[in-house]
Amino acid sequence: MSGRAKLSSGAMITLSLAHSPDADDMAMWWPLTGMRDRQGGPLPGGVCEPAIDTRGFRFETLAADIQELNLRAIERGDLDISAISAGAYAGISGVYRITRCGASIGGGYGPKLVVSASSRIHSLDAALGACDSGGGVIAIPGRHTTAFLALRVLAERAFATREMPFHAIPGAVVRGEVAAGLLIHEAQLDPEALGLRTILELGPAWMAWAGGPLPLGLNVMRRDLDARFGVGTSVTVARLLRESVRYAIDHGELTRAFLLARSDERPEWKEPGLLERYLSMYVNEQTVDMGEEGVRSLRTLFARGAAAGLCVDPGEIDAI
Repeated sequence: MSGRAKLSSGAMITLSLAHSPDADDMAMWWPLTGMRDRQGGPLPGGVCEPAIDTRGFRFETLAADIQELNLRAIERGDLDISAISAGAYAGISGVYRITRCGASIGGGYGPKLVVSASSRIHSLDAALGACDSGGGVIAIPGRHTTAFLALRVLAERAFATREMPFHAIPGAVVRGEVAAGLLIHEAQLDPEALGLRTILELGPAWMAWAGGPLPLGLNVMRRDLDARFGVGTSVTVARLLRESVRYAIDHGELTRAFLLARSDERPEWKEPGLLERYLSMYVNEQTVDMGEEGVRSLRTLFARGAAAGLCVDPGEIDAI
């Protein structure tokens, strides 16, 4: 049977779609699956079926820490569609292709390097000095995250680190277990409320140094979808992903209701102001399509990372 026949045979095609458990990833993809709980069951009062026509595709979602998804993409490459850190893409470009939708581009904002409110450290140089003297390490959310790649490029040298899940970093910094910590996701919005003090904002620092925004997260799909499911699968899936993000933005009241219904383990989602600020940063028109600015920012990130010996340069960006 030809690939085209498989695509048009009428059988439902199931694709895995992995994402991080933070608000922007959760918001982007609910229109593809309907409003479901963590076990895949319908949420009370929610839209149980997909909110858009999925054209014969069924999406099975998986929520996992972004560093777990980075490592899975690098070591196994088995997920059909996955969120990854932009910094991890260079190592998987042979298996995965970037989708133009689903990216997070930090236009003057992004991860923050923080210390405890009572710390004597007031700059990146001081934090690096503490690492050099044996006075501590910098907690990072993973060596394959863009946050770590950007910090390492800006530091212009190696430094002592400790990897830990992103949600564990604020507490480790407050308790003095590490000298400083690199915050991503919602924790970056109001670190002062967590007993922390910001000593470096990577978004503005990267923009001043590199002359453009810092690409943070990407969405990727396997390059072999057409070979497995029929010619045109990749284009159709990319279109569906864009439609999902577009629907989530255009129906913001439903998106917020979905996040509120899933907020039992994420109390910050119950704060409307904080949630609105985060979604406006990471679920916006550039998330629907990263545009040429997004593509250029990726080229800059990979070129600077490769020049520092931190990653390979994947060459031209063939985003779909």
